[in-house]
Amino acid sequence: MTAFHESALDGVARNPALPTPLLMRLLAFEGGGAGPLRHAIGRAGLPEPAVAVILAHPNPRARIEFAMSARSEPAQRARLAEDPSAKVRAALAYGPEWYDPRTTVAPLPDAVCARLLDDRDASVRAALLDSPHLAPSFVASTAVHPDPAARRIGVRAWDVLAPRERSALLADPDPEVRRAAALRECRRDTHLTSELLRDPKSEAEALRRGLLDIADAERRIAGRTHLADLAGNPSLPAHLVERLAADPDEAVRLAVSLRPELPETRRMAIDVTVGALAGEDVEWVRDGLADPDVLRRAATSAHPLLRRAAARSPHLPPGLLGLLARVEDPVVDARMAVHHPDTPEEVLMRVYARLGGTFSAWMAETHPRFPREGLAARYADHPDGNYRRLAVRDPAATPALIERLSHDPAVWTRQAAAGDPRLPLHRLREALHVPELASSAGANQALPADEMEAVLDRAGVPA
Repeated sequence: MTAFHESALDGVARNPALPTPLLMRLLAFEGGGAGPLRHAIGRAGLPEPAVAVILAHPNPRARIEFAMSARSEPAQRARLAEDPSAKVRAALAYGPEWYDPRTTVAPLPDAVCARLLDDRDASVRAALLDSPHLAPSFVASTAVHPDPAARRIGVRAWDVLAPRERSALLADPDPEVRRAAALRECRRDTHLTSELLRDPKSEAEALRRGLLDIADAERRIAGRTHLADLAGNPSLPAHLVERLAADPDEAVRLAVSLRPELPETRRMAIDVTVGALAGEDVEWVRDGLADPDVLRRAATSAHPLLRRAAARSPHLPPGLLGLLARVEDPVVDARMAVHHPDTPEEVLMRVYARLGGTFSAWMAETHPRFPREGLAARYADHPDGNYRRLAVRDPAATPALIERLSHDPAVWTRQAAAGDPRLPLHRLREALHVPELASSAGANQALPADEMEAVLDRAGVPA
């Protein structure tokens, strides 16, 4: 298959109007490149006959693609748990590698995860424990698993574990499990914190989160050991907080400036400089992205890093969302555009103007608030092709305009027009044979079924 034929086939595989018989024909195809196969397998709402074809596909790559599809139902993917290929089972165990951050990937059923955790192949077990898509109930269940690697994962569920389970993990025969458990419990235990401070592997984290003995804190300050970690510790006494607020190391002063209990006037009096694109993680904000009080304190602060941390939350209420939109901070704008479904249009357009390229195209296609009306009048003749392609999004754009834009000097604009159902049929058929437009034209919902069938024929997909 030539690259041109593969490009057209790639588009047809993504076409929402692809008839089921052609979809089944494409799914059964063993040849071709990864693109067409991946796009056909990754479609949402695959009918059961199509799922059956994929599950029995002789090409393991097809089964791997389905195992990692974010659009397939977990119960459908779960049927690969007994697949003969360890690579397929490992792909299933890990799950989708990319997904829209505004949506959640549904986890596999706990029983299927338990089966994969006991898989005979170590790569499958490791992939499962590394997965970002595990259900909280399954994570908690691993706290009593015979494998210490699983019990280390179970420690993540510390706050919901029964007291006897916590005690068992604190006394676990595996030193890594004991350390992980102690780092959770040390938030309320000065003795455990002191023990962890003597271990180089856990010292920094214990200083960040442990319940500190004042003598331990003063020794670290005197020895200038991990001061930036110490500066954020919630149990650090106020007089030591004040001492570190004037520390000569700016990283230490910055950590102090991010403490949650500081009054705003005191926070902003600390001498720190925050870079224009800096976005350090702020743990108490990250852990409270659904907490109205945390969001209010962070979003209304004058501290750039707190505002940037709050901008990650999809739960910002309208008032705080509007407040952050008026800041016009590029990091705040980008984070709201990625994470919040109600990001104001003016913010989305600022991000589009600033970043351009693939990210802006993704945002324009997927964000529910990205503007549509009036774009043709504003941008059809814009000197920048990145803006001219926005004209295609306008519901009022005429077929004549879409056809004109399908000849635009900018390839992304031509591709956007080639994929629009308003493109006149004669030009759509023509675009299907233009190398850089074939994929977009193939994905066009207005493409007649006989043209889709012809693409499969030319690509050598057996009938």
